[in-house]
Amino acid sequence: MDEISHCVSIEDVSQVKKRFSFDVPWVDVKGELDAAYREIGTKAKVKGFRPGRIPRSVLEAYYKAEAEGEAISSIVSRVYWGAVEKNDIIPISEPVVDQKGIEKDKNFAFTVTVEVKPSIEPKDYIGIEVEKEEPVVRDEDVNERLEGLRRMYSTLEELKEDRGVRDGDFATIDFEGTLDGVLRDDLKAQDYVLEVGSKRFVPGFEEQLVGVRRGETKELRIAFPEDYHRRDYAGKEVIFKVTVKEVKEKVLPALDENFVKNFEKYESLEDVKADIRKSLEAEKEAASKSAVEKAIIGKLLESNPVEAPESIVEKQVRSMIIDAQRRMTANGIDRERAAELAAGMRSSFKDEAERMVKTSLILDSIARKESIEVDDRDIDERLKRVSEHYGEDVESVRRLYEKNDLLERLRGDIREEKTLDFVLGKAKINVKKAE
Repeated sequence: MDEISHCVSIEDVSQVKKRFSFDVPWVDVKGELDAAYREIGTKAKVKGFRPGRIPRSVLEAYYKAEAEGEAISSIVSRVYWGAVEKNDIIPISEPVVDQKGIEKDKNFAFTVTVEVKPSIEPKDYIGIEVEKEEPVVRDEDVNERLEGLRRMYSTLEELKEDRGVRDGDFATIDFEGTLDGVLRDDLKAQDYVLEVGSKRFVPGFEEQLVGVRRGETKELRIAFPEDYHRRDYAGKEVIFKVTVKEVKEKVLPALDENFVKNFEKYESLEDVKADIRKSLEAEKEAASKSAVEKAIIGKLLESNPVEAPESIVEKQVRSMIIDAQRRMTANGIDRERAAELAAGMRSSFKDEAERMVKTSLILDSIARKESIEVDDRDIDERLKRVSEHYGEDVESVRRLYEKNDLLERLRGDIREEKTLDFVLGKAKINVKKAE
């Protein structure tokens, strides 16, 4: 195919956008238009004419819009991609074309605007000074975690003393709710077991249930939140009639030899506490490192102002919406409702998505400058860790990543981690004693 002659100028609209302005001579436009009519003529069906024998004037009367559309598409594609390749430009979004159509005997002028990866010369990433709090595990922390273990092995027992419901109790209740004096079937249940204080019900319900004794009936006036997901209840007052039929309290096991027997790897309570302390130390160290990394990223963003390409930000926002929907579904929310709620969080995701994209661009520029790469050994080691975490063999995990085209994404994630570790290793970290 002959090359289309043209003039082109390229301007930077912003740090992440370029605009190509093209001017194609009429002679080349006419050639593309003639080719389009020839192609259409071989397939066109016009009453009174045989295919391939239809005069040009007839084709123009019936197929002008289609022919000009094909000619424009061919011209734009050929000259645009030729300019991209010739000027070593890497687009990261779909091109946006602005053109006024073809006019006979006139040059065809049009523009193409496209997003590109910003060119960054990273600076001030060596010797970043940050503060780190010394990770310390207190006896109170160990005891709190130990109480959590006791709650995990607690039992529910019938309430022995004559008292009202408390937070933490499990109450079996019958209830029915009325809105504007009308009993609503969807606000009615029998023998419902509710953990008081779990915040599972609409705000105010569980709080007003505290103090009610077994066998008693109480009327609760509940104001539903303005943003409640059911519009027919949002901002309305509902009157509930609640009867407490049974109350069970959570009884924690004593910290003795019998409690230790719940865990095969421990021989004494001191062993349990020692393992808890070790786990907490690892958690606090990880949290401390995470805080340092966040501080370093903040300083990198300050020192390297960069514009985030909208197409990449939008892709990140979509990913965050999908993740939020997946978490909601896993927590028992209906799939359609989860999709609606997650989509409603789009605006709240935008700022974080922009920050993530900017961080990724800066780390990428540092990695290129410092020649930080990811080799096959890095990939193998990460797949091994993933397989151990999920109890799968490495090859199965590898096939899963390959099937879902996730290996390149994994390579990018590892490269960012290695780059951040490089910056962290060059940072000046002032350790602050914990209070």
